[in-house]
Amino acid sequence: METLTVELGDRSYPIHIGRGLRHASEYLAPLLQGRRAVIITNETVGPLYLDDLRNTLMPLQDQPVAALQLADGEQYKNLSSLEQIYTFLLEQRLERNDLLIALGGGVIGDIAGFAAASYQRGIDFIQVPTTLLSQVDSSVGGKTGINHPLGKNMIGAFHQPRLVLIDTDTLNTLPDRELSAGLAEVIKYGLIDDPEFFAWLEKHIDALRARDPQALAFAIARSCADKARVVAEDEREAGRRALLNLGHTFGHAIETGMGYGAWLHGEAIAAGMMMAADLSQRLGWIDTDSVSRMRDLFSAAGLPVTPPAGLSPARFRDIMAVDKKVQRGRLRLVLLHSIGAATVTADFDAQCLEQTLEALTAA
Repeated sequence: METLTVELGDRSYPIHIGRGLRHASEYLAPLLQGRRAVIITNETVGPLYLDDLRNTLMPLQDQPVAALQLADGEQYKNLSSLEQIYTFLLEQRLERNDLLIALGGGVIGDIAGFAAASYQRGIDFIQVPTTLLSQVDSSVGGKTGINHPLGKNMIGAFHQPRLVLIDTDTLNTLPDRELSAGLAEVIKYGLIDDPEFFAWLEKHIDALRARDPQALAFAIARSCADKARVVAEDEREAGRRALLNLGHTFGHAIETGMGYGAWLHGEAIAAGMMMAADLSQRLGWIDTDSVSRMRDLFSAAGLPVTPPAGLSPARFRDIMAVDKKVQRGRLRLVLLHSIGAATVTADFDAQCLEQTLEALTAA
């Protein structure tokens, strides 16, 4: 078991990484003294892990552990599902001092976290992520929210969890496609500012896809440590934290344009990072060998390296214009100077962006 800390002063919280942590009442007991917890999960994760978590919580509170199981999928990360959570919390008469626990992947963590941020103007919540993507990315850092038909994650709030419990055993039931999707976010950390980690991933990508426990534990801990460091420096994305969005402007356009759920988030982000690399190369910022290394690693991870053919350059431009990083009408992108050196900029040649869109959407 390994414990990391997201350093945010009096709102700091631990990330516990290990096997069987959903059984670990010792981590939950200090937060549940005199409080009640309810669980938000989905119809896929619930049958697998809900009873385990309930059994862990039952001795810690004097009321039954109520749970809500939502429909599973990115397409359900919306206002309708959020309203279901509010109704459930009100029916359970959850009080301001009580706790909400998010048990599931990124969709559950994001939407349950947003419900916690807004119910009674904010209650505490705990993240118990069950997918690789949520374990290395969305469960850490306090970004919560829902999607809108016109843009992904455009409605939400910053609301830090009190605790993150990462049980690596839950990856044993994760479909191969979802595991690969999570590897996209793992690779992202190497590209942003950890070139040694990127080189390690090149050597161990086969072990990760084979679910080698030691390789996965190392990759999860390294990813969480990288993200925790960035979040501690820039909690609300006023500067450096925007680097964590490498590939996301392009990737979110893919998810929005194709319809939420058609491509997994990690698949869209992998293609988006390759689009960012292509643009960086056209600007003369990154060399051909680095782009080739990226393409080879994403391919070895089982991820797409080009966007879907169904999206036109015009459609990409329309969706990207609604991106959260747009400032005063100017699109900002996260681009690369090298593997391990990313930058956020609006100072790029628009013609090069058009060339990237034309070339890759026609691929």
